[in-house]
Amino acid sequence: MVFNIGSQQGNINNVAGDQTIHGGQHGTFVSAQAVEFATELAAALHRSVGMEQAAADADAVQNELRRPHPDRRSVADRLIRIARAVTAVTGMTAAVRTPLVGLARWLGELGTPIFAALGL
Repeated sequence: MVFNIGSQQGNINNVAGDQTIHGGQHGTFVSAQAVEFATELAAALHRSVGMEQAAADADAVQNELRRPHPDRRSVADRLIRIARAVTAVTGMTAAVRTPLVGLARWLGELGTPIFAALGL
């Protein structure tokens, strides 16, 4: 018998026989794209004059996403501050907006205030 299992994400158990799980099964998944967005965001903010605090928040987001179980609330709070800071500056570029939107999508419901701060 052959099983062809395509691409999978999340908690995956391939078990021969019976499996019993007590207390639930939980996992955290950070996509490579979320890490890439965080890197782009930090780079763009480091190039921007007067965005030192936002750049520091972006660095903290990158560090959080590298952890085995990133704190999504912490990431969301920092991205909200960044979104508010960059919208206060006229001429926000796609270099900042695109990764912010991508990370807000990764956060799901926690990304809603980021979209609001960006006027989306």
